[in-house]
Amino acid sequence: MSRLSSLIERAKGTKKRLIVAAADDDVVLSAVALAMKYEIISPVLVGPEKEIRRISEQTKIDLADCQIVDTEKEKAAAKAVEIASKDGGILMKGSVRTGDLMKIVLQEEYGLRTGSTITMVSVFDIPSYHKLLAISDAGMIIAPTFEQKIDMINATVRVMKELAVEKPKVAIIGAVEVPSAKMPATIDAAVLSKMNDRGQIKNCIIDGPFALDNAISLEAARHKNIESPIAGDADVLIMPDIEAGNVFYKAMVFLANAKVASVILGAKLPIVLTSRADSDETKLYSIALAAILA
Repeated sequence: MSRLSSLIERAKGTKKRLIVAAADDDVVLSAVALAMKYEIISPVLVGPEKEIRRISEQTKIDLADCQIVDTEKEKAAAKAVEIASKDGGILMKGSVRTGDLMKIVLQEEYGLRTGSTITMVSVFDIPSYHKLLAISDAGMIIAPTFEQKIDMINATVRVMKELAVEKPKVAIIGAVEVPSAKMPATIDAAVLSKMNDRGQIKNCIIDGPFALDNAISLEAARHKNIESPIAGDADVLIMPDIEAGNVFYKAMVFLANAKVASVILGAKLPIVLTSRADSDETKLYSIALAAILA
């Protein structure tokens, strides 16, 4: 799969169950309508029914094929998580804060914890890059530990395998290409690479540390005499912290005209978070990616 548009064909007709937490949100209802058009989802809208229907009438969104679970606004997130924990499918954030929703997801009573790190995987379709490029993490983990980076790698590898990349090339990103005790991210990168060499992290090829240019530009890597099967050809970038990931994400979308699909992994079901700044395409691609992973 070389373009994100292929996600739609892959997910079309799957009709995965999508449970929306606090669905009284025009942006979210718009995303749901788009995905319904391609029969990617079968929606369950949780929240105040009166408000959901008012928004749908204003925005001319047809809710005829949606199940609505009338719930008070303050209880909508917990009700949605409860439904998802019993029936499975995909969980989607509506008009509830991300942190508030994730706190409920992680409560033991719902049984959605897996022991893995909750991480955000974003897949970019960048006009100037020769294939899809995944990153982690641009929105969940502030300062990933070494162990969390292993989970981030495993999550992105799982996503890329679903996109038909059998052995993803994973670049561990830092500010420089040489391990330095003054930059812990570069030491993590060297150890992760060695663990991969020993078969302790499987189903991918890992190398690092890489500065960003050397991971995605073969010419830049050659100028610095970097020899690696990943140089200039990375499938996955593991970011050193949330600032680097977030800046990369927004630079790609707003400066490089990239298309993107994002999903939260690490719980027993995929979670979709959409922002008001996201394009309709991004919302649709994110739901389609979650449906493929569900």
